[in-house]
Amino acid sequence: MSHSTTDSAPAGLSRREVLAGAAGVVAGITLVGLTPAAAVPAEVPKFAPRAGRNARILITGDAGTGSRTQWAVADAARAFHAREPFTMAVGLGDNIYESGPAGPDDVQFATKFEDPNAGLDFPWAMVLGNHDTSGVFPGDGGWLVRGNHEVEYHAKSPRWWMPSRYYSVRVPEQNPVVEFFVLDVNPLAAYIPPLLDPYWSVDGQYMNEQRAWLDRALAESTAQWKIACTHHPYLSNGPHGDAGNYEGLPIEPINGVHAKRFFEDHVLGKVSFLLSGHDHTLQVLEPTTASKGTRQIISGAAGKTASGHAAAGSGHPALYETQHELGFMVMDLTPDKVNLRVVTVDPGSGAGTQVFDRRLA
Repeated sequence: MSHSTTDSAPAGLSRREVLAGAAGVVAGITLVGLTPAAAVPAEVPKFAPRAGRNARILITGDAGTGSRTQWAVADAARAFHAREPFTMAVGLGDNIYESGPAGPDDVQFATKFEDPNAGLDFPWAMVLGNHDTSGVFPGDGGWLVRGNHEVEYHAKSPRWWMPSRYYSVRVPEQNPVVEFFVLDVNPLAAYIPPLLDPYWSVDGQYMNEQRAWLDRALAESTAQWKIACTHHPYLSNGPHGDAGNYEGLPIEPINGVHAKRFFEDHVLGKVSFLLSGHDHTLQVLEPTTASKGTRQIISGAAGKTASGHAAAGSGHPALYETQHELGFMVMDLTPDKVNLRVVTVDPGSGAGTQVFDRRLA
């Protein structure tokens, strides 16, 4: 097994411990990365993915409300899984509303992740969102170190995969069909920017290490399909809008101008798909010249919808989008093709309806 490794271990952890905490291998799935903040080995057996050269991925985002709506979407996902089993899931951030967990033993991990997802027994590769790193007010992204609690929870849950704040997932490990690159752009898009802490700053140690890791990991990847996973999108027709114009604000850096530059310099044109949440919508956008052929997909409607909120987006061409329905997406990958389905969910009954089915590559 090959690893992308860190050049130096964080205080209190040896290099060996960093690698042990940052990589886990089970039955054809590998997670690799580096953890400047925290790395913990799993203390419990992890759920193994369905083996094979075909991968079926459940794509959800902004789920962690613990509310009836989250349960409804999970019910629809369970029904889908019973018919067509998933290999793994990707959770695109805002995993613990409204302000993130208080520690790795916070009961919210049970009420807003484990309990709703009972029976969905496969690895969930989780992304950090702005609500997971709240400081002064919910979603401000102003307490970035809070995200380390979700890394620590990797040790405690069979489902929850977050061995690092950023990492990659290969399926299968050898000759992978797909590699997911799970990224943390919260330092670049926080509503309370980390201006007083050089570690988290735009050009600080954390982001510079993440940039170097990502460039190297993408260059070394042998996967047929490379997919980036973030909470904040590059493009969106939803209320939060595009990077560089988040919330329709002209104020740097809270408009996400640094996130925009990160995407353009390190992601776009290097991956086939960019999966994001943040907006509580379902969007399958068309690739653009600006996106260098990378297709932006947004699946952030697993707990809330954007109904009643004005769109700040730019009306980007879309194969499908809805601003007012709950739901999730299903991506099927083989060595030769990628197919995407969108399932909307009735909040009362938990019934899912497939509303989009298209080969994308």
